[in-house]
Amino acid sequence: MSAEDKGARKHTEVAVGVLIRLADDALLLSTRPEGKAYAGYWEFPGGKIEAGETVEGALRRELQEELGITIAGASVWKVTEHDYPHALVRLHWCKVTAWTGEFEMREGQAMAWQQLPLDVAPVLPGALPVLEWLVQERGLPASAALAVSTLA
Repeated sequence: MSAEDKGARKHTEVAVGVLIRLADDALLLSTRPEGKAYAGYWEFPGGKIEAGETVEGALRRELQEELGITIAGASVWKVTEHDYPHALVRLHWCKVTAWTGEFEMREGQAMAWQQLPLDVAPVLPGALPVLEWLVQERGLPASAALAVSTLA
């Protein structure tokens, strides 16, 4: 796709939660539900930001709808873009370390608490940069980053 074509596509704004379980630094990933693009791929939970919503408001709504939890709060940590064949997305990544409620997979998805490098695959390609940043932040060996890059 040329830069001109890419410029003509409108971004879909997405709020994404990097849920971190403080007891062991594990990350929550879930699978994309059947009927959606990349069904069965592992991803961090979240969804589209609706008109008039803040990133935190959208993430709060999405995690309640998808997982049945209520987050204590969220602020944007990183912003990335990924050009999928079906959508050009701008991903607003938020680290979340506090929530209430019991996890319910309300869209029939699977969930897994994961350490780096991950044991689940394939991972949604748009999540790979964030996994690499988490590897760096945690001071893990370069081999963990290499393992991350092979998950897509």
